[in-house]
Amino acid sequence: MAVEMELKQKVKIIALEKGAAYFGVADLSLAVGGTTPYEAKLVSKYPVAISIGATVLNSIVDSVNEPEDSYALKNYWYHVYEVINPKINDILLSVSNALVDAGFDALMVPASQTVDTGNLYGLFSHKMAANLAGLGWIGKSCLLITHDRGPRVRWGTVLTDAKLIPGRPLLGEGCGGCMMCVEACPAKAFSGRDFKRGEPREARMDPKKCLHYIYVERKKAAGIEACGLCVYVCPFGKKSRTGKQRKN
Repeated sequence: MAVEMELKQKVKIIALEKGAAYFGVADLSLAVGGTTPYEAKLVSKYPVAISIGATVLNSIVDSVNEPEDSYALKNYWYHVYEVINPKINDILLSVSNALVDAGFDALMVPASQTVDTGNLYGLFSHKMAANLAGLGWIGKSCLLITHDRGPRVRWGTVLTDAKLIPGRPLLGEGCGGCMMCVEACPAKAFSGRDFKRGEPREARMDPKKCLHYIYVERKKAAGIEACGLCVYVCPFGKKSRTGKQRKN
């Protein structure tokens, strides 16, 4: 137990010192029934996930409230994909190397990695890892919602066979009757259903509607493949303007 705690603290310190705002450990045995076939294959090899989160500046998110402002949308896209995601990936690599140096296997799952563009699937769900680590719940927008920053957080994951003490999954959800993200979605991609573990994502979201809006309609109207309205309207994210970032 002491060795497990020492290793967890070591990789946590590495992550926080490199700029992570969130750090958590998930027991992936709890993901059974809620994974894609490929995720299930990975879970059979890597029983633990380390979840890393980095926040997006409020000023950047708040700028997307005008969908026709192409300058703001392009800045939002650049900030997320060229600034925040590389930062997360750098943290993931350092954490992975530390685990390997300690004698364990580690598989880095980069931020925003999409391996199935037709269905909008990544190699492994960052949101599932963060949820099982207790860092937030999955909202009606299918985004990971934190209490203090809402969905204004980008995520990355390291899968490992290291025996790390996991956090407690956040089984409940805090959205309640709020439907702001559902109503704000210009693609009408969300059904409004609450997250239910083991239920397919498609019960809550039509990824093809989202993809068509971003890659066809947004590209044509604003010259950029970006939206962000579901991130912008979430009340939990808007509360963060006066709050402080939490490092778990």
